Amino acid sequence: MTRPPTAAQRRVIDAADPVTGRLKGTEAQLTALVKRGLAFRHPRPPRDHFLTPAGHRLRDAPGIPETAEPAGTAEVSAGTASGVFAARIGGEEGPEAGPARLREVHSAWQGLLELRRMTRPDGATGLPCAWERTHLVQAAALALEAAGHRPAGTEGGGYRIRATPQPEAVAVYEPDPEALGACAATLEKAGWQVGEHTEPRTGARYALASPRRT
Repeated sequence: MTRPPTAAQRRVIDAADPVTGRLKGTEAQLTALVKRGLAFRHPRPPRDHFLTPAGHRLRDAPGIPETAEPAGTAEVSAGTASGVFAARIGGEEGPEAGPARLREVHSAWQGLLELRRMTRPDGATGLPCAWERTHLVQAAALALEAAGHRPAGTEGGGYRIRATPQPEAVAVYEPDPEALGACAATLEKAGWQVGEHTEPRTGARYALASPRRT
């Protein structure tokens, strides 16, 4: 276990960008967080500092000391109980698609594209990053909501994204066949491999989506 961060360091962690984990602080504060394994400095200009997964968990679980981890890639916080942006997977209660929600979704998607750029040697943004492959449901939901698709409400209508037993694959359900095809097209554009299938027991159509690697 490491010593808890100081109050000033804690304020820097709490103020990190909720999507990319980008940090702002004095050079001494940022250097100290790097030494604790709670932040890392990106190797490419402008060489900003970002939270490590340990830093993210420390921010999202106030008061719980963290064991430092080696510096790694920044982690997107898409859905925690601490008020961080949560992608809508469909079927849950959530905020209406008003201006504030649209701004949040747009900001989260831009942050995810920036994370893709930062974590690829060529700086490209066309393929999903490692975070998306470990948060499949949230990543697919963000891609759909950012493109303007409507998540299902508590009374139905709209897309629903669910985990599947298959590795690196999610199922997207949408009762409207045209809307289902549009969801599939959006995910393909976002760097996912998508195929439409029919459930043998119910006859329901769904799209099976997996993040592409190449």
